[in-house]
Amino acid sequence: MRDLSAGPRVLLKRLREIMAEPLEPQERLDRIVRQIASNMVAEVCSVYVLRSDGVLELYATEGLNPDAVHLAQLKMGQGLVGTIAASAQPLNLSDAQAHPAFRYLPETGEEVYNSFLGVPILRAGRSLGVLVVQNKAQRNYREDELEALETTAMVLAEMIATGDLKKITRPGLELDLTRSVTIDGDSYSEGIGLGHVVLHEPRIVVTNLLNEDTDTEIQRMAEALGSLRISIDDMLSRREIAMEGEHREVLETYRMFAHDQGWVRRMEEAIRNGLTAEAAVEKVQSDTKARMMRLTDPYIRERMHDFDDLANRLLRQLTGFSGRGSESFPPDAVIFARAMGAAELLDYPRQNIRGLVLEEGAVTSHVVIVARAMGIAVVGQAAGVVALAENGDAVIIDGDDGQVHLRPMADLVVAYEEKVKLRARRQEQFRALRDVEPLSKDGQRIKLQMNAGLMVDLPQLVESGAEGIGLFRTELQFMIASTMPKAEEQEGLYRNVLKQAKGAPVTFRTLDIGGDKVLPYFRNHEEENPALGWRAIRLSLDRPGLLRTQMRALLKAAAGGELKMMLPMITEVAEIRLARELLQKEVQHLSKFGHGLPRRLQFGVMLEVPALMWQLDELMQQVDFVSVGSNDLFQFSMAVDRGNARVSDRFDILGRPFLRILRDIVRAADRHDTPVTLCGEMAGKPLSSMALFGLGYRSVSMSPTAIGPVKAMLLQLDVGALSTQLNALLDEVNPSESTRSFLMRFAEENGVPI
Repeated sequence: MRDLSAGPRVLLKRLREIMAEPLEPQERLDRIVRQIASNMVAEVCSVYVLRSDGVLELYATEGLNPDAVHLAQLKMGQGLVGTIAASAQPLNLSDAQAHPAFRYLPETGEEVYNSFLGVPILRAGRSLGVLVVQNKAQRNYREDELEALETTAMVLAEMIATGDLKKITRPGLELDLTRSVTIDGDSYSEGIGLGHVVLHEPRIVVTNLLNEDTDTEIQRMAEALGSLRISIDDMLSRREIAMEGEHREVLETYRMFAHDQGWVRRMEEAIRNGLTAEAAVEKVQSDTKARMMRLTDPYIRERMHDFDDLANRLLRQLTGFSGRGSESFPPDAVIFARAMGAAELLDYPRQNIRGLVLEEGAVTSHVVIVARAMGIAVVGQAAGVVALAENGDAVIIDGDDGQVHLRPMADLVVAYEEKVKLRARRQEQFRALRDVEPLSKDGQRIKLQMNAGLMVDLPQLVESGAEGIGLFRTELQFMIASTMPKAEEQEGLYRNVLKQAKGAPVTFRTLDIGGDKVLPYFRNHEEENPALGWRAIRLSLDRPGLLRTQMRALLKAAAGGELKMMLPMITEVAEIRLARELLQKEVQHLSKFGHGLPRRLQFGVMLEVPALMWQLDELMQQVDFVSVGSNDLFQFSMAVDRGNARVSDRFDILGRPFLRILRDIVRAADRHDTPVTLCGEMAGKPLSSMALFGLGYRSVSMSPTAIGPVKAMLLQLDVGALSTQLNALLDEVNPSESTRSFLMRFAEENGVPI
């Protein structure tokens, strides 16, 4: 073998010329393998491409029997080629036939070749195929030859990813990159969505792979790394970044990667071999990701996300990529994300979103609540889905069964189109119930209200047939704003909400921030357990100016009308008295300066903290109404973090302990003639809302899309009969069946649709 110090650059230059020529895919591949063999003085060069059935098919060769092209096959993990594809690691052998994984394919005529160098063709850490060179002489290939072959494999990865090889794929077969995949997750919001993938953190596609000037590219890399390091140091020095905690750990990991000389050296080597700076980042990122994905250590695998994020930051520096363009946003988007906040979801064009797929999160996390309010299907805990998807891939999200079908087969699309039509007919039936009075079979009147948080929610008040807004989350206005909303902006929103409601009651919940609801402009303290920390009314009472400003805006907005206002996360009755004093000061202030006031003011609280269970009689005497926040009340009662998927579904919300808690609340409200509403997520499911009616709740608030199914259930329900049997079951010491199975049996036996 001759010295190959200039080999990679010459090879990539030749490949660039081949890629630029107007060639058919097979001819282009044949020219590429001939060029690689010639440049590396190899007697054999072969390209194997991974098909969707897990088979590696020989697509082109120089040196082996040409009749074996498209006939020679190895399964994933089978033979040397299959081993490389499965491990995403290269193999460099001087005596290939002595390797335990060697498999002889008689149709190729490769038995006379001893030395073997094979590298995976990678994209985003996924194996798309294998590139191989072979020689008769027994020798180990040098490190620079390995690097040259890995660099060349990037060009082939781009060919496969762009779909160039579809023309030469045999009928009835398809490549792995385009294969249909079904990912099982958890159902977070019902619904079916057919559309196209939008990656929340879009992958930067590097199209300029081959460089013209090595020194210029190394200088570009150095400048981009310098800017990246400065930005990380700047973030670490900010006052809002605590000296300890997860945020700092992540940034420290970023800094460690950014200064890692091994990482930098590998990227510089790739540039010297002929790649552009951005292609070098992508190559090293893909190689590293392929190795880390196969490690079992959970800490190392978690660091893979950090490394990925950092490499993407560097790619953005080099390419000038600033984000997705709104013009490329499809009309039927299904958003894929590892995790995201509610504000980020609201940044998208709402009318174009068909679904949301999350790798993380939980059914009661805030982004899921907002997505449900928007009426879109959500699947969570869909592990690894982001890496499998590309922007623009066809996708079906099944929020009913918790499945995501990526690049679905045609017959599956047809089946789901029928399912969508069936759902549409059901929705028409629910819409037909919009003006029907919500009376149970035995004449019990139930108030069905909706939850909201933004102006875009208001049209659904009429469309759903809701009697009012039982929970208006005022914090959403704060979460989507880049700066703290001024008093005038808050007043404008509240006045507009009341105007759009057209006399229907609206219950405004005062600011509930903290915990998982972080405001980018509000400096918060790092807390080990934010759900139990400085949030909601605790924050508001410690920052009375914030609460007084909001109270003033609400009072002015409701001048001459009715105002219903409630406080979140009350723990002690004393907190209600403190908040009342602040409200009284605002009433006096507005009266003093001649401002109009509401003709009727109702003051209530959210019951979310179990401590109030031992203050129920005092509570009912202090307020005009109570709203039960079942999400947090269940979380705190059962000691389960609702954002932690490992425990969030460990206990049943329809289990005896929690139903007994809810029953105690409604009985206390009845004793004091205090109106009570339940506005948590359990109100929106026909089965759990049926349980609520059996316990004695006569007012519930839910997402607008849930009102139709709940009303359809109510119209067929004998509440009195259910109440008698349910209460008897809750009073039993050793019940013969669970409350959930009882409720399902009752519904089935009495023809109640759930």
